[in-house]
Amino acid sequence: MTARIGVVTFPGSLDDRDTQRAIRVAGAEPVALWHKDKDLKQVDAVVLCGGFSYGDYLRAGAIARFSPVMDTLIDQAKAGLPVLGICNGFQILTEAHLLPGGMLGNDHLHFICRDQKLRVENAGTAWTSDYSAGQEIHIPLKNMDGRYVADPRTLDELEAEGRVAFRYLDVNPNGSLNDIAGITNAAGNVVGLMPHPEHAVEPLIGTGRTDGLPFFTSILKKLVNA
Repeated sequence: MTARIGVVTFPGSLDDRDTQRAIRVAGAEPVALWHKDKDLKQVDAVVLCGGFSYGDYLRAGAIARFSPVMDTLIDQAKAGLPVLGICNGFQILTEAHLLPGGMLGNDHLHFICRDQKLRVENAGTAWTSDYSAGQEIHIPLKNMDGRYVADPRTLDELEAEGRVAFRYLDVNPNGSLNDIAGITNAAGNVVGLMPHPEHAVEPLIGTGRTDGLPFFTSILKKLVNA
């Protein structure tokens, strides 16, 4: 049976089609989900894609968090449904309190678009098992509000519990505390990161590498072996 992975589109989503293609390249079936629908169509996992949901007019991800689809998603994520939040999706996950901390504007106050070097810190989540801890990868990055922040206690907990999933290397592009590029919840089924792995699944696009493909093969293997 082919694994079915939902991709939620909000008003202002930019990368839903790219994410669907990445899922297809990995060998799973992408399922389009609309933000106004509470029905997740019995998918096996969900990706909240990048973009500028609702134009980020209030705060990045703050309005999308209250979309009807999120009511269902929050409950199911807490029950173990694998969820990946990419860029704006990461912002939505923090606004929904599925991941701790929050996202602020880049410390240099400019939109950034670049290939970014990362280190994989946690290869034990539903979305990172096809990586190795300590592996260095290159993933495209594009954001305006990508600065991850959290209070000192939360940062200490994330570090102590191994819940920093990815860390920026060589340069911190947005001022994120502790060079954090992505985190996971305690259960390992919810992961959020700012860089865009869906843009690095085929050698002809993005970085010219396929460093983002293991996100999607990781979840596929988990679902097939569940």
